[in-house]
Amino acid sequence: MGLRRSFRSPTGNRVPAPKAAPPFDLELSVVLADLDRGSREPLTPDNLAARQQQDAAARPRPTSEDLCADGRFEVTELRVPGPPGGPEVTLVSARPSGLVGPLPLPLPLLYYMHGGAMVMGNAWSVLPRILREWALPLDMAVISVEYRLAPGAQYPEPLEDCYAGLVWVTAHAAELDIDPDRVIIGGKSAGGGLAAALALLARDRGGPEPLGQLLLCPMLDDRGSTFSSRQMSGLGLWDLTSNATAWQALLGDRHGAEDLPPYAAPSRAMDLSRLPPAYVDVGSAEMFRDEGVAYAGAIWQAGGQAELHVWPGAYHGFDSVAPKAALSQDARTARTRWLRRLLAGRRT
Repeated sequence: MGLRRSFRSPTGNRVPAPKAAPPFDLELSVVLADLDRGSREPLTPDNLAARQQQDAAARPRPTSEDLCADGRFEVTELRVPGPPGGPEVTLVSARPSGLVGPLPLPLPLLYYMHGGAMVMGNAWSVLPRILREWALPLDMAVISVEYRLAPGAQYPEPLEDCYAGLVWVTAHAAELDIDPDRVIIGGKSAGGGLAAALALLARDRGGPEPLGQLLLCPMLDDRGSTFSSRQMSGLGLWDLTSNATAWQALLGDRHGAEDLPPYAAPSRAMDLSRLPPAYVDVGSAEMFRDEGVAYAGAIWQAGGQAELHVWPGAYHGFDSVAPKAALSQDARTARTRWLRRLLAGRRT
């Protein structure tokens, strides 16, 4: 389970972690104990470059042919205009093949941002699971965004990549056979934070209006000041040391600044009104627990709609690490049901 450590706050003060922490789910704990020790080491500025190289080697990009899965899916790589002054953005577009008959076209869309703490991951490697778990049973299209990574790109560049892609997709919905009124934005971990930020940015710019936002263990707060941030220090797969490293890579000197905009760290938002319905999903035994719970609460307080799940004994990314665990299966089922209900309420 790892050793408990103290941590440094953004102001540089070392703060001891609380003594008690929620226990891990038994199945998840067994899987965690069997993981390679290197994968459980915290991310630091000193090992960031090496970890990025290791991640790229461990998560090679599947080709479009691989993603087609013997013809079950149609997969296309799109290069679309990026943000002003920025490079083109690559979008990986996929959908089940052979959707004919009574199925209504155009299809609903899941516009997805991958995880990886803003410093790792890619748009291709997340697609096999998404296509299997959501695109097939829900008859929906998926577009995964290849946004620029920190520290090579810093805020607002990754978010602007995601926004530029969303604007292009909704403007070209007809040629993509996508229903612009049934676009759900979503992501996991860093991608969940980007999805939350994208909803705020689209609202404030008068841009596309997503049908919903799927926020899975979202990375929302750069300050590291919640109780769960301290409580889970040194436990699980992601803690304050790693989190501070990732936020520093993304924000540079603005990390922890009082005037940081909410589009950089959505927990900073003072106004969560007029946002699309949200699904917020965290574990009881992960550092992102309290910021996720607070974000759902702030949406409710603003008169919005949110569905919150706190999975007992779950650590960060539990369903990816232990996909066969009962708790992981329950979490996937709940997410699919939310997507189905959301889409059923808005049919073409």
